[in-house]
Amino acid sequence: MTGAILSSMGDYGTLSRLIADSRTVHDRLDLLTAQIGSGKIGTTYAALGGGAATSLDLTPAIGQLATWQKNIDAAATRIEVAQTALTRLQEITKEFVARTFSENGLDAATIDNVAVNAKDALSEVANLLDTQEGGLYVFAGQDTANPPIPNPNAIGGSPFFTQIQAAVQQLATLGASGTAASTLATAASNAPTTSPFSTYLSQPVAALQAPVVQVGDGQMVVIGLFASGNSTVASTGGSTTGSYARDLMRALATLGSLSSTQANDPNLAGLIDDTRQSLNGALTAMAGEAGVLGGRQAALETTKAQLAATAIALTTQVSNAEDVDVADAMAKLSVVQTQLQASYQLIARAGDLSLVKFLPSP
Repeated sequence: MTGAILSSMGDYGTLSRLIADSRTVHDRLDLLTAQIGSGKIGTTYAALGGGAATSLDLTPAIGQLATWQKNIDAAATRIEVAQTALTRLQEITKEFVARTFSENGLDAATIDNVAVNAKDALSEVANLLDTQEGGLYVFAGQDTANPPIPNPNAIGGSPFFTQIQAAVQQLATLGASGTAASTLATAASNAPTTSPFSTYLSQPVAALQAPVVQVGDGQMVVIGLFASGNSTVASTGGSTTGSYARDLMRALATLGSLSSTQANDPNLAGLIDDTRQSLNGALTAMAGEAGVLGGRQAALETTKAQLAATAIALTTQVSNAEDVDVADAMAKLSVVQTQLQASYQLIARAGDLSLVKFLPSP
């Protein structure tokens, strides 16, 4: 009798072990199911085991690479917008270079027509210099929140224009060289009572700073231009303010101030010649500036490709550390399901070894 009872107690110990083993198998089933559902080895670094260090080290680096790639995209877009505006400025400059070749000796009506066109073009130039991208002014240097020219549509009535107009109206008195010198001084001025530019841009170009973006570890790229001064290429020639934008605006203001009454003024040819030289110098500087921007665009594309390749390599390493082999997990899941079913069957059989079976019948 005693032996039967002890045997029964042993069977209950076996049942306990079977239940415990079943729970272990069930936990393994739950883990594999979760891994297959999420595609991840686990939801905590502890679950990653030896891969935790890789994940901890590389995940922040991947995030940094993504930030730099976004910076490059934003920078490339701003440069592209600036290039488009610069291209239109070049087109306007070329148009009036061509027109100044034939101004002297033309009839009064033609001069009046050119004056109207030049004044309209001056307004367009002012608006081009106020070009925005994503709410930021691309010709504003670091002062991207404020328009380079505060009131572009009123440029024809600004002190900048009226002072140049006053000089042109005195052409007969000042002569060609005197009028050109006066308009040059007005265009180069940063005085608040003269400059059409914002307070920030109405200072020497050496004091201006262009915005920069980070595109790599310690790598910065300059983006944006200055409406009031050249960013990278110097303007040359005997009739320049040192700024292609100022030179273009000065030329248009000069032409826009001409009157039909000056058609036969002998000084007109000299003034037109000076204006053409200034426009040609501006055109050369614009082409140089556009070339620099193009080089930056190409460099950004190269850097972006390098960052993308690095990101792929690091992501692969993190994936190897964090991601589960779904096919392998599914195969293991099938085995575990079979094991769990078998454990349930063993538990059911062990449950039949009841103590009652060993008690004597009444």
